[in-house]
Amino acid sequence: MPILLEEDAARPLPPMYRVRQHFKQDHLEDVEGAVRAQFAREEIRSRVKPGMKVALGVGSRGIRNLSRIVKCVVDELKQLGAEPFILGAMGSHGGGSVQGQLQVLHTYGITDEAMGVPVRASNDVELLGETSRGIQVYFDKTCLEDVDLVIPINRVKLHTDFVDNIQSGMCKMLVIGLGHHRGCTAIHQADFSYFGDTLKEATRLILSRAPVGFGVAIMENAYDQTLLVEAVPAERMLEREAELLEICKQNMPLLMIPDIDVLVVDQIGKDISGNGFDPNILGKSLLLHEFVLPVPKINRMVLLDLSEATHGNAVGIGIFDITTRKVLDQLDMESMYANDIALGCLDDCKIPLVAADGAEAVRVAITVLRGNDPSRLKIVRIRDTLHLGEIQVSEDLLDVVEADPRLELLGPADPIV
Repeated sequence: MPILLEEDAARPLPPMYRVRQHFKQDHLEDVEGAVRAQFAREEIRSRVKPGMKVALGVGSRGIRNLSRIVKCVVDELKQLGAEPFILGAMGSHGGGSVQGQLQVLHTYGITDEAMGVPVRASNDVELLGETSRGIQVYFDKTCLEDVDLVIPINRVKLHTDFVDNIQSGMCKMLVIGLGHHRGCTAIHQADFSYFGDTLKEATRLILSRAPVGFGVAIMENAYDQTLLVEAVPAERMLEREAELLEICKQNMPLLMIPDIDVLVVDQIGKDISGNGFDPNILGKSLLLHEFVLPVPKINRMVLLDLSEATHGNAVGIGIFDITTRKVLDQLDMESMYANDIALGCLDDCKIPLVAADGAEAVRVAITVLRGNDPSRLKIVRIRDTLHLGEIQVSEDLLDVVEADPRLELLGPADPIV
């Protein structure tokens, strides 16, 4: 049965045009060289002794050059005589299961064969204590009992659900990633109004009890290229991560079209952002009430697909107005629900209206617009919030493109289907 009236279903969609958004392009040309330079620092290499068992925390984010960076860290530790292994550090991702965590790591090329060391996952944790607000803090049991050194490797970035001077990064990996499913669930009992304070307090507790030597911070530019790799001593982790977050803000991508009737997003996924998409870019969130970056005004949002690496976990889908049958058919409910229950925000996984395909989804979005002239539509299409170097805009936005020196018209785009 058709979901649109005949005249709405037959409405022609406006032609779309490819547009380049210009951001700062600074990035590392030699990623491995940057890692080796960090291990050449005496304050870092002196923390690694021959024979040490070293756990490298690696998570579920789709970080550019992640496997190259991890492999280089492994090689540097081996040269110093240590015995490293890789440990999944992703909280409730991968469905919260050991096999699911390993599958996520393997998707990123983090395997025993590729890394030359064991790649493990675990859900065994130990309760370290509670924060001042009574939030329980858990940490990986192996790292507490059978490891000489713990090194979290993670990207420093704005978080999707709270604002503070530290957000996503090494500290969050220690608290949530290496707290595994139980620790992730426990820490998310903290209200997001004070989540940053909880994260910092829990980090201090972990650093006082676990053998964390240093972390490896990764930063990316607006083109999803590696901007920086830095080894940060444990005692400076909180301070330095706050400084790195300020650098992050200056290198984040933006959506430069200020007023949008319909935003079409090709894909969301856990490899793109913990929330499937980055609310800091779209200005749409079920939890964030303030945004530190300029965000557009968006009326309706359409989702066309899921990323392959998200393995059916569509957390974040709840913010969209319309999606497609293709998305619905890919959903892994168990993985998505396990993640969302741990986060405590069930609205994130609510299913929006489902259209047959992308074209019908956009027509539905146009039909339900209020107070808009259907002959003058401001439609924007993006791949996802990690890749904003090139976007698509409808004909009615060409004057906005022409007026902004950061935007460059490239030519016609394929129609939405």
